[in-house]
Amino acid sequence: MGAGDKRGHPLLRGGAANRERYTHGFSASQMTALTALCGALVPSLPPDRRNGHQQQEDGGRGGGSGGNKDKVVEEFLLASAADPPVPGEVAEQMSRKCLPEALALVRTVLWLLGTRLGSLALCGARSCLSWRFPFVRRFDELPLEQREAALRRWSRQTLLLPLRMFFVIIKAICLHVFYSWTDENSKNPHWRAIGYSPPLADDEPAPAESERPEKRPLDDGVVETTKETDASLPALLAAKGLTVADDSAQNVCRVECDVVIVGSGCGGGVAAAVLAGAGHKVVVIEKGNYFTARDYTAIEAPSMEQLYEGGGAVSTLSGSALVLAGSTVGGGTAVNWSACIKTPDDVREEWASDQGLPLFATDEYAAAMDKVFERLGVTAGCAEEGLQNKVLRKGCEKLGYKVESVSRNSSEGHYCGSCGYGCRSGDKRGTDRTWLVDAVSRGAVILTGCKAEKLLLERTGTGGAESRAKRCVGVVARSTNPTITRTLEVRARVTVSACGSLLTPVLLRGSGLSNRHIGKNLHLHPTALVWGYFPDTMPDLKGKTYEGGIITSLHKVEGAPGAPARAILETPAMGLAGAGTLFPWVSGSDLKERMLRYGRTVHLFSLVRDRGSGSVLGERRVAYHLDATDAENMREGLRRALRILAAAGAAEIGTHRSDGQRFACRGATEAALEEFLDGVDVVRGPQSKAEAWSLCCTAHQMGSCRMGVTARDGAVDARGESWEVESLYVCDGSVLPSAVGVNPMVTIQSVAYCLATGIAESLRRGPVPEKIQ
Repeated sequence: MGAGDKRGHPLLRGGAANRERYTHGFSASQMTALTALCGALVPSLPPDRRNGHQQQEDGGRGGGSGGNKDKVVEEFLLASAADPPVPGEVAEQMSRKCLPEALALVRTVLWLLGTRLGSLALCGARSCLSWRFPFVRRFDELPLEQREAALRRWSRQTLLLPLRMFFVIIKAICLHVFYSWTDENSKNPHWRAIGYSPPLADDEPAPAESERPEKRPLDDGVVETTKETDASLPALLAAKGLTVADDSAQNVCRVECDVVIVGSGCGGGVAAAVLAGAGHKVVVIEKGNYFTARDYTAIEAPSMEQLYEGGGAVSTLSGSALVLAGSTVGGGTAVNWSACIKTPDDVREEWASDQGLPLFATDEYAAAMDKVFERLGVTAGCAEEGLQNKVLRKGCEKLGYKVESVSRNSSEGHYCGSCGYGCRSGDKRGTDRTWLVDAVSRGAVILTGCKAEKLLLERTGTGGAESRAKRCVGVVARSTNPTITRTLEVRARVTVSACGSLLTPVLLRGSGLSNRHIGKNLHLHPTALVWGYFPDTMPDLKGKTYEGGIITSLHKVEGAPGAPARAILETPAMGLAGAGTLFPWVSGSDLKERMLRYGRTVHLFSLVRDRGSGSVLGERRVAYHLDATDAENMREGLRRALRILAAAGAAEIGTHRSDGQRFACRGATEAALEEFLDGVDVVRGPQSKAEAWSLCCTAHQMGSCRMGVTARDGAVDARGESWEVESLYVCDGSVLPSAVGVNPMVTIQSVAYCLATGIAESLRRGPVPEKIQ
């Protein structure tokens, strides 16, 4: 694909045709065991077990006329994850996405299950011993019921926690592959039975070359390194107005500019616009690729792979939380759920007074939030809410709870439930459609498919307790394109790290910085989910759970009088594979029942402003433990959410606890509901000693390089400059002093606007002073 080709990246269109030959390296015996595991997680149900499903009330499915004559449902119930290509895809995903120690665990357990003695040790004598030679059965030789029983035991292990972790890994990846796998036509054979119809399920073919638009919003400034070569890249950079020195002897391509920014999301996009607008030559380095509305498909597997950090498979080291972060041009703003909420007044006051950071109490910061709202085109209304938000609003109103409308960076008529995979309508205004467009129009250059490896540091020769001993003079980066062998050196007067709370600490630490706050104080806004099933016979609640604006309403779970809210309740985007991954697994039959009701299963989540915190230990290495007070606040939010679902008319409600905790609402008394709610708790994930556990999820990462009045209080000063290195700034969510407590996009952009304005003023004045007054 040449430099002039504007077709985008065809991988976003998914399908078997784009898959490479498997390179997972699992042995034949390991694959036999893995295939048996997949077949137990998603089994082909025999007639006696299928009948129970056919008799269920299944208003959420859309596959046909219903009952035993429903052919597509019958085919779904007959299907097994043991059938190709699922086991091979699962093995490939594990080999690419698991951390080395997790992959070693998986390989070891699969090796054991591929032997008779190993199966005996892991599954028990009752399952494995036989009166027939050779008297011990391997895992793949066990009947389905005994394989399922073994999985249930592993999922609830309290002594051998590695087995529980093994179960979590296999379960998550197997179910995600089974429900997201698509053929060459971008279709999954089971979507019709489940009633799942993503926007591109009936996708039109890609337009002919002559019909494609000639120009994309960022084409004047974007350089897509994945489409270039060692020979073409220097000339293209020079054509964008950059000073380029191509040192073939050292295999280095050197670029000079005024400001280099690593990352193009909330912080980087805003900083690029402000600094380019001030007349500086700006280079933005983004390791993700550039996509526009016409490239997006809403198909989960390729979208997650291309648009999210780690393909959407990043978790805490304990396995207690799934961590979602954008990794594309626009960062998280390209895939977030559009919610635009200003920094709460009490949080601003806390940061200004308790943290000693007066910026947050100033008119300057308030004006920055207004400027962000203006540039994002934020609207307060919603022409029509989707099913999930209708349920939240209806339940709150029946119970007399206050429900608030959520502003969005889209039109009031925006009815897109798939913005988490990129907004196909182009209505959502992320940095890729706003601030970066402004930056490019003022001469900024965006290098995509290009990963920053380290900062270029030079000694200043001063040092001392109150001065910075080093100066940052740029960034060393490398293209993710293997055909480009040359290293890129982007030299600049000012360097801005804006690669987010997960990766800014990695870049700083990897470059030799040692401030103790780098990577610490990580806040995640942990969330836990509950669900309610609503048959499609309810006239005031039409639609499917994956349709409509993702977050258009919220409810705050009040605290003590005068105290902040204990939790906020919102609605998530959850594609079919995401639901399969997060739903509790108690048996293959139970999960298929849940999936047949997917389209009418509404989810709410309880989000807390976490007072506890975690650490970034390295790339994709996040340590986090839920604080006891945060867990109690989350529990209160879950109980409130379940009440709301019940009040809105759910036939059944439940949690995502691993034991399948659920409650039938129809005909139940208030006392019975309260008894169920008393048993709802937040348990801390697969490392918990509890037999039943649940995963937290998070899409908000903050504070891992926080601002501080001194180097003892934070990693950067109140202007965003590193306490250790002159001319190095951090301009993303990692500088926030603590969790903000609401969706943080507007807060991060407002902070970035203020910090970038300060950087521009420093550049105008000349050299940045060594001593901060």
